[in-house]
Amino acid sequence: MSSKSNLLTWSSTYYVGVRFIDEQHKFMIAMLNDMYNHVGGDEKTERDYFKSIIDEAVDYVTAHFAAEEKILFATKFPGYLEHKQAHDSFIMTVLENVRDFKAGKKVNFFVFTHFLKDWILSHIAVMDKQYFSLFRKFAAGKMKGKLNVSQQDIAC
Repeated sequence: MSSKSNLLTWSSTYYVGVRFIDEQHKFMIAMLNDMYNHVGGDEKTERDYFKSIIDEAVDYVTAHFAAEEKILFATKFPGYLEHKQAHDSFIMTVLENVRDFKAGKKVNFFVFTHFLKDWILSHIAVMDKQYFSLFRKFAAGKMKGKLNVSQQDIAC
């Protein structure tokens, strides 16, 4: 591969207003970019890389979803069930790809990274943005306009 590039770049479009959730989203975009930069080499290099990171990546995203869902539930977000279903559907799709990979089936990593990119674009920039205004209202009544939630507050 001649040079590294980003499939996605963090911007205010993805900002949801909870610092550690935003930091987790930034990290997921960085993971996606790292995966993307390992696509296009030879198949063995791609498989070795994917094998080295996939379980950690799935665990990270699963923990992130659990944290986000706890906040949505605690703030009585009206779209909680739809949001959780979107998370569950995403995890199932990713796990299907992981199972195929671990079973020795060919996984097209280019297609997989673009699936992840498209999902991040639609989910973080659209679905997650829906709870931003609720969080601001919730925060306005609680903490002078700032939602002060830490990872420890919603630890799984």
